[in-house]
Amino acid sequence: MVHCTDALAAVPGLAVAILTQSLAGAPAVPSANPSVTRRVIESTSPWALRLGNPVRQALAAWPPAARPALIHDNGLWLPVNHWAASAARRYRIPLIIQPHGMLEPWAIQHKGSKKRLALALYQRRDLATARVLVATAEQEYVNLRGLGLCQPIAIIPNGVPLPDADAVLARPPRPAGTPRTVLFLSRVQGKKGLLNLIDAWAQVRPAGWRLQIAGPEEDGHLAEVLARARQAGVSEAVEYAGVVDGAAKTALYHGADLFVLPTFSENFGVVVAEALAHGLPVITTHGAPWADLPAFGCGWWIPIGVEPLAGALREALALSDAERAAMGERGLSYVRRYDWAAIAGDMAAVYRWVLGRGERPDCVQVE
Repeated sequence: MVHCTDALAAVPGLAVAILTQSLAGAPAVPSANPSVTRRVIESTSPWALRLGNPVRQALAAWPPAARPALIHDNGLWLPVNHWAASAARRYRIPLIIQPHGMLEPWAIQHKGSKKRLALALYQRRDLATARVLVATAEQEYVNLRGLGLCQPIAIIPNGVPLPDADAVLARPPRPAGTPRTVLFLSRVQGKKGLLNLIDAWAQVRPAGWRLQIAGPEEDGHLAEVLARARQAGVSEAVEYAGVVDGAAKTALYHGADLFVLPTFSENFGVVVAEALAHGLPVITTHGAPWADLPAFGCGWWIPIGVEPLAGALREALALSDAERAAMGERGLSYVRRYDWAAIAGDMAAVYRWVLGRGERPDCVQVE
């Protein structure tokens, strides 16, 4: 979200403020754009934070002079999201909600009883409060309409920080004797399809290749993945690199030859865009909205399951290094459309339209 707000703040005539809450003493994520106003409300109580009380109290005491022309709320289900919608109703401020995939079929079914209760108690009313919803892809737009949400929906993808293309293409050669690498980098959780990936890897068993997994784990899923690798007899080729960010994350991308995200459900899949931006061909599933990959010659978009994944791996690993590098170059060219500056321009046009200061932009679909 920091990259998005930084880019929005660079749009002429647009002032951007972030309101959030944090545990007292926790490090804050800085904004690169100094014109972004950040208000972080701290609390020493984890329970108060869980209930969103710091944000709730700040919104209740919001002085008229400090109220914005528009509220853009990111996410659903949490109390802080509910308090934002409540404030929009109370102060009659236009509200934009960006669900970030939290209304995708897989997401709704996960802990479904709690979400059905939340929908009945407050979430459906909060969604109805929104003047505009933001979907990151056509697939998410269709799913939002399928839930009976009738307000305008803007289709605006997530962006990625784009590294220098020359630096990506000038990566150093692999040292002799080093295995080639298939990289998975995302949250290590059941939704991401890692067990399917292990089973597919066990079918292919590629000589001279390793599977590198990176990212924060959830619900003890890493142990399940590594146990599956041991049971399948491929544990020597599977490596967990831990949680990475910054230069360490860039180094993983630069050291990989292929990226794979075998997910069950994504509203966008920002790691796919990141991998493309680092010159990697990508394998992902129909659970992610990346049908363009084969059309632009930079990857595989396959049905969810072990067999399609094993087939794509066989095809990708059979290519020469030069062929994979050519796919990576095509991906690098394709992903330029996800530059944050262009995305911020589309979002700002939506804001102007909602406030009656401009025409409806092409990215907004009206039912």
